[in-house]
Amino acid sequence: MSSHAVVIIGGGLEGLSIAAALTARGQRDVLVLERRTTGSGGTAKSSGLVRCHYDCATLTEMAWEGTRFFERHPGLGFHQTGHIVGVGEQGASALRDNVAMRQGLGVDVAAVTHDDIAALWPGLETKDFAAFAFEPRGGHGDPVATCRHFAQAAQRGGARILEHTKVAALLGDSTRISGVRLVDGRIIGARTVIVAAGAWTADLAAQVGVTLPIGATREPIVIAAPGAPVGPVPAFTDLVGMQYVRHERHGRLLIGSHTGAELTTPDGYLNKATDVELERAAAKFTTRFPAFPDVVFPQSYAACYDITPDLTPVIGPAGPEGLHVAAGFSGHGFAIAPAVGRICAEMVLGLEPPPPDFSPARFTGQASLVTPTP
Repeated sequence: MSSHAVVIIGGGLEGLSIAAALTARGQRDVLVLERRTTGSGGTAKSSGLVRCHYDCATLTEMAWEGTRFFERHPGLGFHQTGHIVGVGEQGASALRDNVAMRQGLGVDVAAVTHDDIAALWPGLETKDFAAFAFEPRGGHGDPVATCRHFAQAAQRGGARILEHTKVAALLGDSTRISGVRLVDGRIIGARTVIVAAGAWTADLAAQVGVTLPIGATREPIVIAAPGAPVGPVPAFTDLVGMQYVRHERHGRLLIGSHTGAELTTPDGYLNKATDVELERAAAKFTTRFPAFPDVVFPQSYAACYDITPDLTPVIGPAGPEGLHVAAGFSGHGFAIAPAVGRICAEMVLGLEPPPPDFSPARFTGQASLVTPTP
């Protein structure tokens, strides 16, 4: 039986960010176990948005840390297009409060007018919006390239990454984690196990008596060929039409939804938009972007998000001593991944406690999540 100081279950963006951060802080005895290939799960389907529009101050700070990380690493496909958020009358007061909160945390963001938006996104239909915020340093990046960056950094620091290595069970009892058992029967001992396995996390944690309300939702993504040059427009989060739009390769646009998603399992879900989903996405897009009368929608796929009831991650110790969780990112994981690595490394090494906002205890009434500008 081999044994390691730290075993990380999950070779996606979060797991590899944690591995890289651990090795950067001197913990070289790190083993990452990935059921398929690195970045092949939720990472491969991420829309890669980089923005700081969150109602939780801790998430905002983490996303701002991520923004500055991507600015320092231009090789990771970061397109700093800026990011717009638009809301209707019902959300206008909260958006103004949220802008003030972000500005107080040092985020480069401002409330902007309809005229400002007309200059930033020519042809955008804005009459049903009441307020906007604009982050000039937001944009979108390449999740797979970023995952590869963290993997290479972790390996340079001494970590080992095993692909096609599926974990069957966590080992230990209610007081102490002792390692993992693989599907081929091998046992790997560990003083610390970090489960960063996305939508598979809850099932693994349940094996040692830890209940986590982390589920999975299927999120259809539609690609639009607008039929005309789009120009250098910002990414746009439309909280009236409940959609988001950003540049995609070859002059196309990527369209995601902010409506309630379909619960699913992380294995075997439909990997394309249904006819109903495609029609809904097309109707919302053409209403919001009437400047593209010749738009067609040649491609779609579906992501699988690991979600929590409050759409905020679980990061911290859980259950037996030595067990930690980093999951339930609810679609926010790309922008905050650099901060997730730092936070988890500091937690495991005893340098800093994890943010109390993300404690799994909040789901049992033993802690709470503070969101002053929902």
